[in-house]
Amino acid sequence: MAPKRFKNEFARVAAFQDKELSAFYDQRGELKRVELREEQGAPAAGSGIAAVIDHTLLKPDATEVQIKQICDEALQYGFASVCVNPFWVGYCAEALKGSGVKVASVIGFPLGANKTRTKVSEARRAIRDGARELDMVLNIGALKSGYLADVARDINKVVRAAHPHGVIVKVIIETCLLSQEEKVNACLLAKAAGADFVKTSTGFSGPGATVEDVALMRSVVGDSMGVKASGGVRSYEDARNMLDAGASRIGASSGVRIVQEEAGESSSNPEPGGY
Repeated sequence: MAPKRFKNEFARVAAFQDKELSAFYDQRGELKRVELREEQGAPAAGSGIAAVIDHTLLKPDATEVQIKQICDEALQYGFASVCVNPFWVGYCAEALKGSGVKVASVIGFPLGANKTRTKVSEARRAIRDGARELDMVLNIGALKSGYLADVARDINKVVRAAHPHGVIVKVIIETCLLSQEEKVNACLLAKAAGADFVKTSTGFSGPGATVEDVALMRSVVGDSMGVKASGGVRSYEDARNMLDAGASRIGASSGVRIVQEEAGESSSNPEPGGY
């Protein structure tokens, strides 16, 4: 349930694993109250690597059977969230109702080149359907063109649509398309615009997360934001390397394999889709 809001107030939200703190301010910027919530019900929440994995299925040909499978797996293993395309948000919200597993969806995916008002509309629809986390793609072409204010405004408007509902925003910077300087600028823009996480990749534009990029992103945003490593994280060793480099969340379609490898089990579980 989203935090209750009153007229003429706005909220800033901070989240970590199953904890979510909302700070409510009046129009003058004066702090009025704070609400701390903890999600309950995920069998393994807060236990092992599962608690930081977004169990992901974003393939365009994903079927209802496959979406149900990742929801069932998320309940079984206690993943942080399932991350799905907007069409499936309502389905997943119903399947995961009453559990500690959140529903994440993608905004402006996978190119980031939508108009800002389209991203905001997408965000609002996903929230109404039950999304508690939004992974938005920043406007990569605008960033590379030096339109920094436009990129910041694009992120901030999605953040402003999400935070009053207690929904966090992760900004996908698509590291494989950026220079080192552009990666730094992207992280700084996401931080300045009020986002909660920076995220490496969509998984659709080339190589995904690298240890070097994760370490760079963490060094830029510091401890005040999350860093999500996604794209190509397919084993427990991959995930562990990303966490050691500074990631606080892992996006992967191989979540079951990762937790089984952590437990020393061999996995015969087929992945529902590459990411």
